[in-house]
Amino acid sequence: MRALLESGWRPTPIRDFILKVHSRCNLACDYCYMYEMADQGWRRQPRRMSRQVLEWTAQRICEHARTNRLSEVQVVLHGGEPLLAGVGHLRYALETITAAAEPDVEVAFSVQTNGVLLDELFLDLFAEYGVSVGVSVDGDEEGHDLHRRRADGRGSYRDVVGGLERLTGPRYRWLFGGLLSTIELRNDPITTYESLLTFGPPEMDFLLPHGNWDTPPPGRPPDESTPYGDWLIAIFDRWYAEEADQVRIRLFSEIIRLLFGRMSASEAVGLSPVAVAVVETNGEIEQVDSLKSAYDGAAGTRLHVSRDPFDTVLSLPSVAARQIGRRALSDECLACAAHEVCGGGLYPHRYRSGTGFRNPSVFCRDLFKLISHIRDVLGRDLGLTAPEPLAIVTAG
Repeated sequence: MRALLESGWRPTPIRDFILKVHSRCNLACDYCYMYEMADQGWRRQPRRMSRQVLEWTAQRICEHARTNRLSEVQVVLHGGEPLLAGVGHLRYALETITAAAEPDVEVAFSVQTNGVLLDELFLDLFAEYGVSVGVSVDGDEEGHDLHRRRADGRGSYRDVVGGLERLTGPRYRWLFGGLLSTIELRNDPITTYESLLTFGPPEMDFLLPHGNWDTPPPGRPPDESTPYGDWLIAIFDRWYAEEADQVRIRLFSEIIRLLFGRMSASEAVGLSPVAVAVVETNGEIEQVDSLKSAYDGAAGTRLHVSRDPFDTVLSLPSVAARQIGRRALSDECLACAAHEVCGGGLYPHRYRSGTGFRNPSVFCRDLFKLISHIRDVLGRDLGLTAPEPLAIVTAG
């Protein structure tokens, strides 16, 4: 850290705060990084974030914003399943943070939910505070229920659809933030995509399932195949030809931005500094929660909102590693012409015991093929033959 600071580097203040308002879930998705992977710390967490922890968190968020002259921050109500906290408790969270932020810090609230409990009581609360609602759904009923089941094995799709129908009705549709879908190679990509389109989302994103070099994701063999890249390319071609001006697919849009030399707004690709902090249910401050998929304690910082300002998070080497761009990449990544766009992929997907996170993504070949394909499609569409700005990726 000292060498970085002496070189003139300065950390990027945290703008996105993820609050684990409830640590349990009403589903038992078998791919969940919170409950099914390396870090089982959720078992030690209280079920619900207390009012005291909410108050400390609100003070720390606004302290950080004012110290760093941030006029706006993002706060995500998360879990587990955040709606299990109940309408009254979520109201207290929203009231407390809003009050602490007034009058000079604007807070953009969102919630990420599985949609099962999404009813008018929650939606009225979210409408009152302008809370954007994102829903996780993995495609059509068959594809969704393959993994997103209740503990007794029952599928959740029909309950999720009920919540989405309420959210997308005329009264609440303005709250609809979009859909998140985790890729399952056994599900047909176009069927998955078209099923999500039926809800008319303003945005959707397709998430690579969490895995790393020690624990590879399903269907990702240690060879030169590109199953995830091929799955995503099928959707990209359909989306780009027909719906690109109607719905944003975050991964594709971010890759396009990067190919044109712009900064990424996503940690999944690109080299932009990651400026996110997580507050666990007990008040512990952690790094991005997807790190829990790597090993037990990977997201931990030993900091707590009762005593530690968020500026302290920025002094941690593990946090700096996600803000220093290409300096944190492996030699193999730096030698690849795609590294400015790929950015090494999502940080947890790089993990390998012995070398830590200084590796290419376990999805390296998939990402390279997807980026190359998008570059080529854009180049043909725009009639560009010169190597810049689109030919960032070269054949290899």
